[in-house]
This record gives sequence, structure tokens and C-alpha cells, in this order.
Amino acid sequence: MNYNNFKYCPSLTDYKRFITREVNVGGVPLGGNNPIRIQSMTTTDTMDTIATVEQTIRMVESGCEYVRITAPSIKEAENLKNIKDELRKRGYNVPLIADIHFTPNAAETAARLIEKVRVNPGNYVDKKKFQQIEYTDKEYNEEIERIRERFSPLVKICKEYGTALRIGTNHGSLSDRIMSRYGDTPEGMVESALEFARICLNLNYHNLVFSIKSSNTRVMVQAYRLLINRMTAENMNYPIHLGVTEAGGGDDGRIKSALGIGALLEDGIGDTIRVSLTEPPEFEAPVAIKLAQRYKNRSEHQKIQQIETAVKNPFVYEKPVSHEIANIGGNTVYKVFADFSQNGIIDKNEIEQIGYKYSEDSNKWNLTDQAADFIYLGKHAIPFDPPASLKIIYDNDTWKKSDTNLKSFPMFNFSEFKNAQIKSPFLNFVRISIKDLLRDDFKKSVTDDTIVFILETDNLHGMAEQRQVFLNFLKNDIKIPVIIKRTYNNLSPEDFQLFSSTDFGTLLTDGFGDGVWAETNLQNHGLVNRTLFGILQAARVRISKTEYIACPSCGRTLFDLVEVTAKIRKVTEHLKGIKIGIMGCIVNGPGEMADADYGYVGSGIDKITLYRGKEVVKRNVQSVMAVDELINLIKEDNLWVDPV
Repeated sequence: MNYNNFKYCPSLTDYKRFITREVNVGGVPLGGNNPIRIQSMTTTDTMDTIATVEQTIRMVESGCEYVRITAPSIKEAENLKNIKDELRKRGYNVPLIADIHFTPNAAETAARLIEKVRVNPGNYVDKKKFQQIEYTDKEYNEEIERIRERFSPLVKICKEYGTALRIGTNHGSLSDRIMSRYGDTPEGMVESALEFARICLNLNYHNLVFSIKSSNTRVMVQAYRLLINRMTAENMNYPIHLGVTEAGGGDDGRIKSALGIGALLEDGIGDTIRVSLTEPPEFEAPVAIKLAQRYKNRSEHQKIQQIETAVKNPFVYEKPVSHEIANIGGNTVYKVFADFSQNGIIDKNEIEQIGYKYSEDSNKWNLTDQAADFIYLGKHAIPFDPPASLKIIYDNDTWKKSDTNLKSFPMFNFSEFKNAQIKSPFLNFVRISIKDLLRDDFKKSVTDDTIVFILETDNLHGMAEQRQVFLNFLKNDIKIPVIIKRTYNNLSPEDFQLFSSTDFGTLLTDGFGDGVWAETNLQNHGLVNRTLFGILQAARVRISKTEYIACPSCGRTLFDLVEVTAKIRKVTEHLKGIKIGIMGCIVNGPGEMADADYGYVGSGIDKITLYRGKEVVKRNVQSVMAVDELINLIKEDNLWVDPV
């Protein structure tokens, strides 16, 4: 395969930024050689000038370089001037961005008043009724012309006033027209954005930024990659804004955002980012800053051999097939490893941190849905009977001395395994790095059907180095299962959470690996275990809990999203595998929920509409009754189980 046909970044091995043209946004330029810019969005009522100004100030002081404000109608768009004037009076010159859905006249008003306008191609001109429509080419082109007539006035105003424009496609709000021709695909997302961009180009307007978001991290990563590939083919080089829609809050929101955004930052993609959390907006910028700062010195990494030939399509998800060895690899679930090698004496409380509950009455261990599959003890031992389903790994020398070697497995480095006289007849873990691939005897080892590789790296650009190993295996048809291992020392819990989500998640969204293992000196096994399971869930490769697709709130929101999300989570978080969308308004309603099983959407003051998938089930439910009605809906589908 020709690598250029699948190219979406300067290099898969050498860290380089994807250099775009520079776009000026109110004196704070983005793209080009500028640093990655940080932004967020207010959650106040846009008509409440003082509340919006004061929240904007908190956001700026937390690190926001741009602030987005919703303008659902002309009156909100007009009030942006009052907000801007009050901010300037208080000494804040932060560029403002108007967020527009459905109302071109509001966009045209805002473009004359503030520094940037964001429009969503899926609902700026088109409407979404979930209808499948068959278009002839002539009819389709007529629809494009209709969009041109309605969109061109905004472009001309932006050009006249020097206003920047973001074309922001969202996975869940693709128009019926796009869905009818391209389906619910990254290709449809990209074409939706490019249709609008081509109109801008024909009008010689280039102050453009693209975004192409999804709450599904796998779809998001594929769509951004495809956007750059297609944009480059059409001689465009506009800046890219990154974000994961409806990521939720807390640990899950941070993991999901770090995975999706980080997977693109790893390849040098992204000029401005927003971490969307169902929390006060001033909490978002510090997370985004941590993600961006990680790449300041990334180009100083150790050299990695260049990739000249494509061996995998980066625009679709496909997991390379590995052999199944002792219930690892093949079609088995991704495995989670707990590392206790830095511990001294291990007690039962520590084992409970990795998903096992001990009952004194029955003297038995019970598993949770987030129970680690393997525990690595190194040279240590467990002074009590461990859970039967928790498989133990020792260093080779310790394993050979163990009385329980039929219930445990050895860990070797490559040289040890090659020379070992005693090995497990069932399963041997072998540590490797990219350097081992260069050994003359490496190819001989891949014929052993008891090996599972533990892939390690100490490269600053470790994800790319590990990806190179996986691509080498794919090219050479090596099907030994591989556990992705990363080491994190001297990191705060939040930094560990963010960085590991990026490092593991980037590979998982490409289908690489058969398990994950994080070595860290945090001494918080519960945090590490929860994070690894969270990463697998965010990458959609192992589902172990309820998933919440929750929008981050804005001025359109019709209820307290943080409070309601917490309430719904409290009564449903035991429903493993169910996806619940929690949306503040109809803009982020059935479309933005994308593939949620159930939806809870604000439809008016104190009114909620409930969805089953994309189908309305109950309208105008009183908010005090809505959570109970949601539970009843789940019960009707026989998916409810009582919490333990």
C-alpha cells in the first residue's frame, strides 16, 4: 500500500507538529508556529451579562485563551457586545467565540460584534429528522447550492469584519442529507465540514478553523485523521480544534478526553483544544494545559526507524488477529495487569483495591466488574490464599522456587527466556522493547506458542515506538499476543491518569495490543486499576461499567447538568454496558447522543424528554419524576438489575 494514500501527519515516528496556516482570532493567533491554544465555553445564561462576564474571568484566570458563548437567537447574539464591553472595561481582552446552531441570522449578528463564530454544518442550514432520503447527483448538488446561498452571507460578513470562523462538525448531528449518502461515518463527518470549507474558498475567505468531534473516541480519532488527509489533498491547511464531545465529568471525563485529544496530539495534530467536562468550565483549562504542555519538548525523543510503507489503514478500526495463548489474545477481552512488584508485604486490603472483595464470613473472594486479571509480584509473595481467578506472575528466579508454579507464571527478559532451562509449559511472559526486534535470534522466538510479549519503552515518544513494533509485527505476520506496558514515576495522580490514557488509548484505538499494564510508584493500586479499566472503556475495547455521554453544559442548558448527572449516575452506575446520554437541551439531544441506549434531554423549563436510542419515548416529563421514569424505561426493556 502507498503510505501517502493513508498519510495524515508529518511522520508516524518523528514527532513534528502538523503546520497549518495561521489564523488570527482577536489578536491571539492560532495555527502556524503558535503554541497549542486553550479554550472553554461558558455555562451561564448569555442574557445575564454580569454572570457571563464573571464566569469568563474565572475561565481566563484558569488558563483559557478563547472563551465560547452560546448565541441561540439574535437577542443573545446582540448581547455579546455588552459582555465584550464589560470584559474590556474590567481589563480582559480575551477573544470571544459565538456558538451557533440552527440560526444563521444570529451568526451574522455575532460576526459583526466579536472575534470568532462557530457553526455546525449539520444544523446551520440542514435539518435533522432522522429521515433516509435518496438523492440523485443533480438533487444533491442542488442541496449544496442551497447551502451556498444561505451560508455565503455569513462568510462575507466574516471577511469584511476580520472575524474568524470555525466549521465544527459533530458526529451526532450530521444532517439527514449527509447521513443518507455517507452514513454515520467519519467520511460523512469530513464531507460535511469540507462542503462548507469549499464555499469559503470560493469566496476567497481563509480565516477558518476545523473541528470534527465525537463522543466515541475511536470515531473521533479516525475522523480527524481523515479530515487532514482529505484537506491536504484539496490543498487546504487550516488549523484544527480538538475536543471529545460529551466526555462527562470526573475521572471518566478526563480519561476519555485525554485519550481522544491525546491520540491526535501524539501525531502532532491540533492547534487549539477544549476538554469538555460536566463540571464548572474553569476546571477544564488546567486539564487541557497539562495535555498540551506534554509536547513542548517531544521532538527531542530518541530516533525511531521511519515507516515507508503503509501496513494498516488508520481511518478504520481493525484489530490485528493474535493467537490465543492461555486466555490472552485471540478473541478474548483485553487483560488488565496490576503491578505489586514495588510492594513489601501484601495484605488483603490491597488486593481489594484491584477489584476483589473478601468475605470473612464465607472466607471467599468475590469479583467486581473491574477485577484485574493478572498481578505481578516480582520477587515478593502473597502471604494468604489469593482469589482463584487472579493469576500471579513472578520474576523467573522466584517462580522457579515457588511451590505454586502450576498456579503462577514466570516473567523473563528476552535473553533469560532464550537461555532458560525451565519454562512454564503453558504461559511465559517475555519482556521486549523495539531493540529486541533487531536481534538475530528474535524471529526464532515467535514460533513458541507459550509466549506473551510484554512490550516496554523508555523513549520520550514511547507511543510511536510501541506503534512501530506493532506495525512491524503486522508486516511480518507475527501473531504473538502483546501486553502494552508503560512506566510512570514521579507523577501526580491526575498526570498519571491523563498521560496513561493518551499512551495506551492511542494504540487501543488502532486495535493494537491484548492488554494493559502500568508500573508506577504512586502506591495507589485502586487508582491505577480504575484508570486502566477506564481507558479500555473509553477506547471501547472492554466495557466494565455504565457509560455516561454527558454534555458539558452551556447557556442553552435547561437544568443543572452537574447535579442531574450525579443523581442519574448514583442510581444507574451498576448497569454494566448501558450507555446513557444526558443532554441539557435539544441542540445536544438525540443526534449528539449518537449511540446512547437511553437519553435524558432538557426540552423546556422543568421539562425532560426521554429517549430510547434516537426515538422519543416520553415528552415533557416533570424533572422531579424524570429519573424515576428513566429507570422505569430501562426496566421495561428488561435491562435493569438491582444494585448489590
